[in-house]
Amino acid sequence: MKRLFRPHDRVPLREMKADWNSCLNNKVGFKGFAVPKEAQGKVAKFSFHGQPAELKHGSVVIAAITSCTNTSNPSVMLGAGLVKPWIKTSLAPGSGVVTKYLLQSGLQEYLNKQGFHIVGYGCTTCIGNSGDLDESVASAISENDIIAAAVLSGNRNFEGRVHALTRANYLASPPLVVAYALAGTVDIDFDKEPIGTGKDGKSVYFNDIWPSTEEVAEAVQSSVLPNMFKSTYEAITKGNPMWNQLSVPSSTMYSWDPISTYIHEPPYFKNMTMEPPGAHGVKDAYCLLNFGDSITTDHISPAGSIQKDSPAAKFLLDRGVERKDFNSYGSRRGNDEVMARGTFANIRLVNKLLNGEVGPKTIHVPTGEKLYVFDAAMRYKDAGHDTIVLAGAEYGSGSSRDWAAKGPMLLGVKAVIAKSFERIHRSNLVGMGIIPLCFKSGEDADTLGLTGHERYTIDLPRKIDEIRPGQDVTVTTDNGKSFTCTVRFDTEVELAYFNNGGILPYVIRNLIRQ
Repeated sequence: MKRLFRPHDRVPLREMKADWNSCLNNKVGFKGFAVPKEAQGKVAKFSFHGQPAELKHGSVVIAAITSCTNTSNPSVMLGAGLVKPWIKTSLAPGSGVVTKYLLQSGLQEYLNKQGFHIVGYGCTTCIGNSGDLDESVASAISENDIIAAAVLSGNRNFEGRVHALTRANYLASPPLVVAYALAGTVDIDFDKEPIGTGKDGKSVYFNDIWPSTEEVAEAVQSSVLPNMFKSTYEAITKGNPMWNQLSVPSSTMYSWDPISTYIHEPPYFKNMTMEPPGAHGVKDAYCLLNFGDSITTDHISPAGSIQKDSPAAKFLLDRGVERKDFNSYGSRRGNDEVMARGTFANIRLVNKLLNGEVGPKTIHVPTGEKLYVFDAAMRYKDAGHDTIVLAGAEYGSGSSRDWAAKGPMLLGVKAVIAKSFERIHRSNLVGMGIIPLCFKSGEDADTLGLTGHERYTIDLPRKIDEIRPGQDVTVTTDNGKSFTCTVRFDTEVELAYFNNGGILPYVIRNLIRQ
């Protein structure tokens, strides 16, 4: 099992129950839900299609065998068809070959009976495309503040991404997904507690239903056949009738549709000149967000479903898009106007400016108003103010999402000051013209007494040849504080990107000169 965010957060199965209970006790944030001791045994009773039902902290409400890595492995896919779930389930292989060998083995019939119907081929639950929960389940979670869980076999389980109502999201192999669906909770020790009761009235344990290696190997040998791969991949270039009937313009330039809410001409090259703009400092910038440790690219980047009250939802509604057609941020990643509104829109964002409140909002410092991050950023931008982000350690960990850097740039963020950066995300920030700075060892926003209500000036030389990789600069605030940071331009090439306003204009200028 893997709990949130990072490979090294793997939880051994035998430690799962203890780890889950520690998460309930930990303070709100990374692996923490801060549920009071007296509320940890809460039971939310409700009616599910006329039948009595109940949810507790740790109840599994989504179990998904999803595409990507695990569904490409025949042994784990064929081992998943042995148990029966009762919660919302789905099966989305990454390839049509999987369907063929599940049918050949006879297991698909039983997966269907268990609720694991094939819903498509491609990204689903791990990017927030699991769909809505049953209204009664959703209400029971929301009204009782239940920490509900999702167990999926995808690659990603970042907060707020799988589903807005599943605050605990675990990665597991396909057989384990089904096992947890049968157990109905992550608060279980499979070695000691039964996952159900058999027809004979006896308790059924995990070991009773787990397939042996020999059984799985025999199924693979008899069901995963070479011709399945050959016939499936031979048809890739043939497309389908809908795809083949698309009209393809003959022009060499793309014709932008100004009313499209899916694809929009991006602003990266607007008003670009052949002469690079040069280096820039930051003067009297407001703090847009003040973070602690372990802010991932999925906290930053637009991901998952578009929430009904969000700035992105308002944008779509204003353009005549009905809520049922919102789709996901991933589907609309070609529209910068949607994606900018989805930047820092993660529902599990912990921003110190909100004094413990969790969600995609921040404080507009000049007025003290609580606004969605996008709305606050536009207030600053329209008034001509720079903004920065304060952060703790491992800022930008997780998948190397380009929108985690493009989004903040579009919001007007000029610099990020953090204890440390994830390697690729730091590079991506530089590529979008955002200055990454690191606090000195032993220092951070808290030790320096920074609240995020100050205005920040970064004394960076204005001539690019006066800046060297890894040099120190002074940061001052309007209330008299001063501290030293290290500029994380790590190479001469990154300085060239910064001089050009980012990697995109850098590349275009070089292509034109050729």
